[in-house]
Amino acid sequence: MHKRKQRVVFLADCQSFYASVEKAANPAYQNRPLVVSGDPSRRSGIILAACPLAKDHGVTTAEPLWQAQQKCPDLVVMKPRMSAYIRVSLQIMSILESYSDLVEPFSIDEQFIDVTASLAHFGCTPKELARHIQMRVRRETGVYTRVGIGRNKVLAKLACDNFAKKNEDGIFELNEATMDALWACPTHKMFGVGSRTTKHLARLGIQTIGELAHTPLPDLKFKMKRYMKKNCDIWSEVLWRTANGYDDSPVTPDAFDGQKGIGRQTTLPVDYHDQQDIDVVLNELSMLICQRARAKGYMGNVVHAGAQGADFDRPVGFSRQMKIAEPTHLSREVYAAAKELFRKHWDGGPVRKIWVSLGELQSDAVYQLSLFGDRERLMYLEHTMDDINNQYGPSSVYFGSSLTKTSQLKFLNAKIGGHYK
Repeated sequence: MHKRKQRVVFLADCQSFYASVEKAANPAYQNRPLVVSGDPSRRSGIILAACPLAKDHGVTTAEPLWQAQQKCPDLVVMKPRMSAYIRVSLQIMSILESYSDLVEPFSIDEQFIDVTASLAHFGCTPKELARHIQMRVRRETGVYTRVGIGRNKVLAKLACDNFAKKNEDGIFELNEATMDALWACPTHKMFGVGSRTTKHLARLGIQTIGELAHTPLPDLKFKMKRYMKKNCDIWSEVLWRTANGYDDSPVTPDAFDGQKGIGRQTTLPVDYHDQQDIDVVLNELSMLICQRARAKGYMGNVVHAGAQGADFDRPVGFSRQMKIAEPTHLSREVYAAAKELFRKHWDGGPVRKIWVSLGELQSDAVYQLSLFGDRERLMYLEHTMDDINNQYGPSSVYFGSSLTKTSQLKFLNAKIGGHYK
C-alpha cells in the first residue's frame, strides 16, 4: 500500500498591498514613506495601508490620517484605487495558477496554493518554489510577497502571519520541527483569536498557543463550559485544533463562487437626521444592489437594512431584515422593504452610516409571473436603465430623488468595496 503524500500548502501574502501597488505605479515614491488613506474631507481619513518606511515612523493601519501625518510630516498620501488593486490581485492569482491549479483566494492580498503535486513536477523543495513565486510576483507586479508553508491552510496562515512576515527572506515553514516556535507565542498571535477570546483563555490560565494545544480537549471543553456558563464545545474544539495545526479543509479554487448576498453601504459626509434625506440614500443603495443583482442573474428573497449612529465609541443604531413576498431584483421593491425597516426600527437619532443588502439569492432565470400590477414593465424599465448606464457611464440615468443635495450617488458610483475605484 502506498503511503499518502503529505500535503504542502502555501499562503502567499502581499506586503502592504495597496501601498505596494501605488509605489509600483509611481517609481518616484519608492524611497518615500507612503500610505493609502480614505478621503479626509468625508470623515473617512483612515490609513488603509502603510509601506514599511511609513511603519518605521510609527504609522499603523486603521489610525486616523491626521495622526499619521503628525508622526511623519513628509508622508505621501494616496487615495485608494480599488479597481487597480483588484486588477493586480487577479494578476497575482494568474501567476500562482501557473504553479498549481489549486489556488484559493483568502482576501484581496492573500491566496492559498496547494503545491503538493507541483513540487514533483518542478523538481524542487517548498522553499525553492516559494522563492521562485516571490521573484515572479515582484518582477511582474512590483509587489513583494511573504509565503507561509504548512501541511494545511491553518499552518500556512500561522506560518505566514507569525514568522514569514518577520523573516528576512519572507518565507517560513511550520512543521513538526518548528511547532515549538509557534507554541511559544501568546494566544493572541493565533489565527481566529481576538482580544476577547485572549481574555477568556487567560482567565482559564492559558497564556500561550502551546498551553492551549497541550490542554486535553475534554478538559478544555469542560473549563470553557464552566467559565462561559453555556455549551461552547464547537468553539473549544476549533481553538484546540487550530493550536495543534489540525485542518482537513482542501484548497478550493471555487470557494467563493456561490454568492449569498449583495449589499452596499455608505458613510455619510454629515449626520443625517431627516427621514426624507435618509430615504434618498436608501433608494440609491437599493438601485445599485439591484443593478448588480441583475448583472449577475440573481433575485433575492430577503432585504436587510441598518444604520449606525454618530458616536463610534458608543455605537447605536439597528440592523434588521425582512422576507418579501416574491424574489426580486427590482429597485422599487427593495427600496420599499428597506424603507419599511427604517420606519419600524430607526429611533430618530443621528445617522452616520447606512447599509442595504439583498439575500437568499436565487437565479432570475425562472420566477413567478404576476397577474396583477405592472411588474413585467418595471423589470423591462430597469433593465433598460442598466443598458444605458453600461453604455454611457454609471450615472447616465437614475431616479429623480438623486438630484437632491443629500444624494450620495456620485460618491457611491466612484467606489468599489467602499473605496475609490
